[in-house]
Amino acid sequence: MPTLHFVDGAGQLIAVVEAQPGDLLLDVARLADVPLHWRCGQGTCGTCKVAIRHAGPERAVSLSRKERNVLLRAGLIDAAQAAQEIWADVSAGWRLACHVPVAEQDWQVVCPQD
Repeated sequence: MPTLHFVDGAGQLIAVVEAQPGDLLLDVARLADVPLHWRCGQGTCGTCKVAIRHAGPERAVSLSRKERNVLLRAGLIDAAQAAQEIWADVSAGWRLACHVPVAEQDWQVVCPQD
């Protein structure tokens, strides 16, 4: 079972939570009362942005067109990145927690407090 370390933008630990692989990251954060900003929970507002870090090798992830468009509209990625369907999971920058399934490995999840 992976362990998720939620940290704020300054790297201060917010919470440590165990999760099941495949659970949506936003659901895990909400159930654990992690102060992750979100509004819609449907991937249209862009407020649940997070950055994911882990010690394992980068792996390819496929982002939906909806998530890429919301990230682009929010100014979190550029048009070139929005055109790519496949990203490296840890170097992708921002993701939407409502679109991210928890993986098998432990993660550090950066939750900006803006």
